[in-house]
Amino acid sequence: MLTIILLLCFIANINLGSVSIPVSEVFNSIFGTTNNSSWQYIVQDYRLPKALTAILVGSGLGISGLLMQTLFRNPLAGPFVLGISSGASLGVALVILGSGVFGGMFASLLISKWSIVIAASLGSFLVLLAVLLVSSRVRDTMAILIIGLMFGSITAAVVSVLSYFSSAEQLQQYIFWGFGSLGNLTWNELLIFFIIYCLGLLLTVVSIKALNTFLLGENYAKSLGLNIKQSRFIIIIATSLLAGTITAFAGPIAFIGLAIPHITRQVFNTSNHKVLLPAVFLFGAIVMLICDSIAQLPTSDYTLPINAITSIIGAPIVVWLLVRQRKMVF
Repeated sequence: MLTIILLLCFIANINLGSVSIPVSEVFNSIFGTTNNSSWQYIVQDYRLPKALTAILVGSGLGISGLLMQTLFRNPLAGPFVLGISSGASLGVALVILGSGVFGGMFASLLISKWSIVIAASLGSFLVLLAVLLVSSRVRDTMAILIIGLMFGSITAAVVSVLSYFSSAEQLQQYIFWGFGSLGNLTWNELLIFFIIYCLGLLLTVVSIKALNTFLLGENYAKSLGLNIKQSRFIIIIATSLLAGTITAFAGPIAFIGLAIPHITRQVFNTSNHKVLLPAVFLFGAIVMLICDSIAQLPTSDYTLPINAITSIIGAPIVVWLLVRQRKMVF
């Protein structure tokens, strides 16, 4: 049923937009059989990549949120608790806002969109590297969570300093990046995004047994013969690949990673990751497609920030589910 809903949302998302295109012509444009070159360009080079990006972003954030909540056994943990998003934000801030502090040496980088992606990726990678070094020396999983939050605070402080010395135009560009966007990827960028996403997803599938074992507690997991350090390392790498790549290509998108695992648990009433993982994948993709369809304001030239829509639409749903169930499944 969720798969059918996902397909319907995918088709609806491609069909909606500022330019009204008949449904039959949308399908013709996808397969390149329409006579209207403008419609074909809109569908093939903008709407179709955007819809596929929404699926990757929604499912990826949902899965990485599930990984973090299970690893730390904390319902408030999300995909960015390790400071990955903060590291990406710092990398982008150094490129966009850095010229206000260091002069014009970064100005030429703003010409290329790839500079933003590379900067965000490097920032995420450096924070990930620091977290991995710490995790190899720390036995307590909760300590890693606190260290990740501290890294986030440090990078946020550096971004604040850069913002203070930046111009209004630079601040505006950085704020727009922070809104998140699904519609800026070309097919080549989407291919790179998809390859890294698949690596993160593969590591997640490999970790299903370990995730189920972590729910019983680390001491019990050790008694079952689970290699805690190795499993923890793989889960952190998988989360970083998913969340870091999504932040680099689509910006920091809130709510989805925190809420989708809770919605899935409430609907399926289970903690078994063999069920939760595919369900979170589908729920995340569906919610992201719906939010993107609302954000682009069909028949209007305006597009709302995707970050605002995900929280406005999603938060009341989570509250309603929790009130209805009267307890949290975890």
